[in-house]
Parts: sequence; C-alpha cells; structure tokens
Amino acid sequence: MSKTIGSAISAKVLQRITGPAGVNSGLAALTQGSAAPSPFSPAQVRSQNVAPDVADRSNTTQYPSLNVYCEKITNSLAEKFRSFSGTVQMAIELRHSQDRLDGLQDSLELYADAAMQVLAANRGDWGDGAFYTGEYQVAFGAVKHGGKNFIQTAKITFEMGVSKN
Repeated sequence: MSKTIGSAISAKVLQRITGPAGVNSGLAALTQGSAAPSPFSPAQVRSQNVAPDVADRSNTTQYPSLNVYCEKITNSLAEKFRSFSGTVQMAIELRHSQDRLDGLQDSLELYADAAMQVLAANRGDWGDGAFYTGEYQVAFGAVKHGGKNFIQTAKITFEMGVSKN
C-alpha cells in the first residue's frame, strides 16, 4: 500500500460511507414513510479532522457534515515478522446545525444510526490487510452556538485491525 496507514484506512471507511449501501441508504431505510433529514452530498463528506468553529470560519461548510479521520495508530507487532501489525483507531464525526433547537438532536441521532448501520453491515475483512471486528462507541456532544445558529456533534470511534508487510 503506497499511502500511509491512517490515510489508507480513512479511504476505506469513506468508500463504505459514501457507497451504495452507505449512510444515505441507511437514512432512507430508517425514515421510511416519515420526513427524512437531508442526505449527504459529496461536499459534506470529508477525510479531515477539523474543529467545527475552524471549519465554519475557513470555508462554506454545509450541514449536516461527516468527517472521517484517524485518531491513533498502534503497532503492537502482534505478528512478529510483519512491518505493521496492530490497530488504527478511526473516528466518524457527524455535525448537524440548524437555526432552531427543535429536532436538532433527533436529526443527529438519525445520522449517527445510519453511520452505525454501515459499520454493522461491514464487519470482517476490508482487504489489503485491514479488518473490522464490529465494535464502536458513540459520544454525543452538547448543543453549542455555531453553524447555522445551533450545532451538535456525534463522534463514532472504532478500531480497525491492520496487518502489513
């Protein structure tokens, strides 16, 4: 693999998030017959770790937004003759913003549920020495001032096993 491990795994996560069975199809399935929150466009999905206030000031951020990034790489040398054999801790950070508090958390929870469905459906071997066991954690942040007036974030963290020569 020619990319760094963190970037390569981020690209694999993005493929699954934006693919045909990705977050947008999960949103549609979760909201059958009811008012669905707006789906993600390609401009709203990034491989970037940036704070919400910095993103708001630096460019025209569209909400909801989804950021995928690597938080931590651990080479535990579980397989002794591999150059890398360990874990990569990944994060999917969802941000939703609107001008009213009503429904903000409900919409964010739908986006988080759709992302969790993508992870649950993709347990196993992801190719190129990467595998996902199915574990994840979700943390919801408090509503803050920002974005379109109010902003709230949800962060899904999970570990990928990686084995490379």
